[in-house]
Amino acid sequence: MPRNQFQRMVFAFLTVVITVHAYVFYSLYVVNGNTLMEVTGESSVLHAINAQGGVYMFAHMLPIWAVVLIEFAFAYTLEILVGSPLSFKMASRMFDPKKNHPMIFETVIISCTVLIMCPAMSFIAAWIYYPYYAGFNLLTLLANWLKLVCFNFPFAFFSQVFFIQPLVRWLFSKLFATDIKARNANAEEERPQDEQEVIADIFRRMDKIQEDLAHERRQRKRLAEKVNTTKG
Repeated sequence: MPRNQFQRMVFAFLTVVITVHAYVFYSLYVVNGNTLMEVTGESSVLHAINAQGGVYMFAHMLPIWAVVLIEFAFAYTLEILVGSPLSFKMASRMFDPKKNHPMIFETVIISCTVLIMCPAMSFIAAWIYYPYYAGFNLLTLLANWLKLVCFNFPFAFFSQVFFIQPLVRWLFSKLFATDIKARNANAEEERPQDEQEVIADIFRRMDKIQEDLAHERRQRKRLAEKVNTTKG
């Protein structure tokens, strides 16, 4: 959906803001909530966090808002520099956005983003949440990283596909409604307007497919000749 760098940054901002809040909730309440309440003896997770002085991060107890800001900084930087551009390249290698349905291509991009961002952010989390008070051990760090990936990957995939990305796309469509409307209008003008144009468009597509098949046959023939020459 984003068409320029500014829109990509806004799209990434919306995604990361929602994702970070979802992950902090998931980590504190779903994964560690019962442990926090058992250790502190409190009846709620929020009271347990307050009782222990905050959330453990960087060998210190920090308030929840600080945890959100720190994770946002890491996630947004990683999304802009690595996650977004690399996921598009990976998806483009598997599917052609010009030939495949946009929904399929967008779902592949989401999947590739999760594939990149989940292990990367889990690795960062393994460092910033590492129990440094017990000393440092590389194997423990790697084990914690693997554990976090196992916890986070299912949540990341299903939350992104079914909740976060649909919400982000809806918000994005509202923010850039004028640009999207103009883009759709241009696309409508390029579509066939009557039966003759539809038929002509079908024949153009058939010719393109035949050209692609002919090119593929030539490539295979050259490869076969090269193999035969090598054997000879």
